[in-house]
Amino acid sequence: MRRVVVSLLVGVSSLAVSSVFAADPMTDDQKTLYALGVILSRQALGSFNLNEAELEMVKAGMTDGVLKRPEKVNLQEFMPKVQQMAQTRMAAAAETEKKAGAEFLAKAAAEKGAVKTDSGLVFSTIKPGTGVSPKATDTVKVHYHGTLTDGTVFDSSVERKQPATFSLNQVIPCWTEGVQKMKVGEKARLVCPSTIAYGDRGAPPKIKPGATLVFEVELLGIETPGEGKK
Repeated sequence: MRRVVVSLLVGVSSLAVSSVFAADPMTDDQKTLYALGVILSRQALGSFNLNEAELEMVKAGMTDGVLKRPEKVNLQEFMPKVQQMAQTRMAAAAETEKKAGAEFLAKAAAEKGAVKTDSGLVFSTIKPGTGVSPKATDTVKVHYHGTLTDGTVFDSSVERKQPATFSLNQVIPCWTEGVQKMKVGEKARLVCPSTIAYGDRGAPPKIKPGATLVFEVELLGIETPGEGKK
């Protein structure tokens, strides 16, 4: 959190001086500063879910910080309150997201052929495989396409046209569990509640706190220590 606050005070100077520029950035420098503002708004401010009036107060603080004006509050006193506000708002956002995710999971579990496990994972086979299944200690080669429940793509080896290889015990629990259910050559859909994905913290800026995730995964191969590909 301290790193976030430092970023706000030092890095978001683009917002503090944005009124100097035209409504739309024109020069490369203006576009660069605008991009900086957008990036920091997502990475540093996203969890606060600020409304317009609150954002104006944040801008006032950034302006004083960037221009080295006297601070109107004691930062040492209010640093814990900044952290508390971030935690409170993140928790509230996560609860809203989890409620929406629960409805999505229920619909996914009701689809033909879907299986819901004790962890909350909803597993569906898209294309059967004929090979062996991996263990949690195996390294697997996969193609995957990850989306939010609204269909927004947040990560996709398919779009990159480059399969991914990783150890199955070093990914989110949803993957560790779900991919072990697959056979080589199989393609499956994994619907992952936040409890076995990225939890209440999410993975900003693309994955919100409490988000339910959807993956289409194709298991291309398995590597076990000393045995190579199967």
